[in-house]
Amino acid sequence: MEDYRRKREQLISEDRALRPDYSSARALASDEKKADEILRGIRATEAQSVWNGKRPVKHIHGPQQMFPGMEFLTARETIIGTELFKLISKMPKGGLLHAHLDATVRADVLLRLALEQPAMHVRTSDPLTPSTLKTVLPQFRALPKAEWTTSPSLTNDLYSPGSWVPIKNARDNFSLELGGPMGFDRWVIDALMINPSEAYGTHNTTAKIWEKFNSTFAVSDGLIRFVPVWTQYVREFLLSSIEDGISYVEPRILFWFRYMVGEDGEENVPHRVWFEIYERVLDEVKQEMKAQGRDDEFIGSRIIYSTLRNISCEELEWYLEDCLALKQEFPHLVAGFDLVGHEDSLTPLIEYAEPLLRFVERQKEVGVHVPFIFHAGETISDGGPADMNLYDAVLLGTKRIGHGFSVIKHPRIMEMCREKGICLEMCPISYRLTGSMPMHPLPAVLNHGVHVALCSDDPAAFGNMGLSYDFYQVFVASEVNGLATLREFVWDSIRFSCLDDEEKQVAFAALERRWAAFVSHVLSGYGESARSHSTTSQ
Repeated sequence: MEDYRRKREQLISEDRALRPDYSSARALASDEKKADEILRGIRATEAQSVWNGKRPVKHIHGPQQMFPGMEFLTARETIIGTELFKLISKMPKGGLLHAHLDATVRADVLLRLALEQPAMHVRTSDPLTPSTLKTVLPQFRALPKAEWTTSPSLTNDLYSPGSWVPIKNARDNFSLELGGPMGFDRWVIDALMINPSEAYGTHNTTAKIWEKFNSTFAVSDGLIRFVPVWTQYVREFLLSSIEDGISYVEPRILFWFRYMVGEDGEENVPHRVWFEIYERVLDEVKQEMKAQGRDDEFIGSRIIYSTLRNISCEELEWYLEDCLALKQEFPHLVAGFDLVGHEDSLTPLIEYAEPLLRFVERQKEVGVHVPFIFHAGETISDGGPADMNLYDAVLLGTKRIGHGFSVIKHPRIMEMCREKGICLEMCPISYRLTGSMPMHPLPAVLNHGVHVALCSDDPAAFGNMGLSYDFYQVFVASEVNGLATLREFVWDSIRFSCLDDEEKQVAFAALERRWAAFVSHVLSGYGESARSHSTTSQ
C-alpha cells in the first residue's frame, strides 16, 4: 500500500506540474504557507457553515441549491457576508487587464453623475405604465443649451413619446404609481444591469442574453459619452479600482463613435481629446495617491483601443490608422488594439485578416508597436466562426486572448499559448452562460499550463465591481487552488500587461511589499484560531 500511495502522489504531482502556480506553491515562504493553511481552512469551514443548503437566503430556488462557486447574481449577498470574501477583499490584485470602460462604474454612481448635469435629458419611445416599465427603456442625451426643454415629466398625461425631458425633472416628477423619484432610479438602474431572472431564466441563450447585454450599453452610452460625465466616470473607475486593491488597469475603450458630446452639447470631441482627458484624470489620481503616501497602491493605466466587429474592412482601415496616430501622439497610453462585440453573430477575425496584417506592416513604417489583444473564443460553439477566431488570433500574433472560453477544445492552441506566452484574460463571473464556477473551463486551462489573468469584464452590468468577487469565486470553487494560485494570478496580471520592463519591475516591487502586508494581515487576524474552530459568517 505504501508503494501505491507513493505512485499516487507522483501521478498527482506530474498531472499538476504544468500549472502556472506549480512553482509558486513549492516556493512559498513559511508565513505564506501558514496563510495558505488559514485560507484553505476558512474555505473548508464555510463550505459547511455557509453553503450547506440550510441558511435562509433570497436565492430564487431556495437554500438547497446553494454551493461554493454557484451563480454569482443569486449568491452575491451571501458572498459578501463570508470571512473568506472579507479577506480576499484586502488582497492586492495587481492589474485589471480586461474591462470595458463603459461598464466599470456602478449604475447608481453613473446616474448620480448624470443628475448633476443640467444638459442631460431623457426620453422614451412609448408611454411608461406599470405594465411597460420593464420593457420601455430610457434614452439619454446631453443637449445643446438652445435645445434644452422645460418639460415637467416623462409620466404625466401630457408627455409625448420621443420628446426630451430634463433628467432632474423626469426624476423629481416620476409618477408615484411607478415609485416616485426612487422608482425612477430603480427603472434606470434596472436598465443598466442584468438581474438573476434574466441571466439564468428568461435570457438563457446566447442571442437573448446578448440582446439584454447590448441594451445596457445602449442606455449607458447617452449618459457616459458626454465630456463632463466621462471625465468624472474615468475618475470613479480609477479610484474604485484602487480601493479594491487593483494597482494597474488596461481598460478597453470603445472608439466606434468618432466623436464624444462636448460640454456645449454638440457631438464634436475627437478621439485625441478623449486621450487628453483620460491622461489628465490619470495624472491627477496618481498625484493624489502620492500625496497620501500611497504610491504603491497605483502604478497607472494604459488603454486598449477598441472598435466593434460589425464594420467593413474599409471602415476598419480608418480605425487602425486612427489607432496608429494616437499611438504616435500618446505612446505611453495606447496599450493595444481589439475588436469587440458578440462573436457568435458578428464578423469573425478571418474576414479582417488583410487590413490587420497591413496594420502590422504600417507599425513598422511609422516606428511604433501596437499589439493585438483580441477577444476570441467567447462562445460555447464547437467549430463555429467564434470558436475559429482562436486560430486567427494566435496566427495574427495576439499578445493576450480575451475570454478564450472555448480554448479547452483546442489542445494545439493551448500548447501554442504556453510556447508563445499568450495569457488568457478570463472573466469567471461575466460569461453569461456558465452560470456557476464548476461549469467554467478555467481549472482545465490552468491544468494545461496556460497563464491566466483574472478579470471582471463588465462589472457594472453584474455588480461584481473590482476583482474581489472574481477572485473569490475562483478560489472557493476549487480545493486545488491555494494562496500560490492567487499569487500567480496577481503576478501574471503584471507580467502579461503592456507595461514596459522597467515599469513592471516597479510594479513587482510594490506588489511584494503589499503582498507581505496582506499575508501579515491574514496571520494576525486569524492565526491558530482559524484552523481550530468553525468560522461562521454573520
